[in-house]
Amino acid sequence: MPILTNLEIENFLHEDPAPLLRLATIDKDGMPRNVPIWFIYDEGMIKFTPRANSVFLHNLLRDPRCAMTIDEAVLPYRKVTLQGQARLLFGTGNDDAWRDLYRDIAKRYVEDQAAEDYVTNTIDQPRALFGLPLHGDDVKTVTWRMPLEDEDPTGIWHRRYYLDNTIMANIADGKG
Repeated sequence: MPILTNLEIENFLHEDPAPLLRLATIDKDGMPRNVPIWFIYDEGMIKFTPRANSVFLHNLLRDPRCAMTIDEAVLPYRKVTLQGQARLLFGTGNDDAWRDLYRDIAKRYVEDQAAEDYVTNTIDQPRALFGLPLHGDDVKTVTWRMPLEDEDPTGIWHRRYYLDNTIMANIADGKG
């Protein structure tokens, strides 16, 4: 199972239109919550903007542990997953300090004028800005994609998913 090179990761995270980020946080009752959101890769961080009343904002303020998946639904099925602690970069009510970044995030998903209209029409709705570094001591980043035409096609799965003959024999005998 091929992993993405640093250049492939950078290119994938900067592509427009951008794939959605699926963000998993922990609710008060300990249940996981997963929400698809817009993001931008900026200054080595995945950055995203929860609204003031969003559940996932309150989850992150209470417990910053999160998991992220950024992937695509077409070949070569590139995927970037992260686990770590999201960093609050700007709390709600400080939107003016990073509004241009918010505009850049919107432009990754909709046409420029629609992005401008979206930002203008929601300017009175405060947001926070969070980030998670792509790399770091407290961040686990995993990437992969399908093998390309010139690569070994048996590399489609990580080796840990293949059962060896002993395990297969035990399963066949009902011992597995």
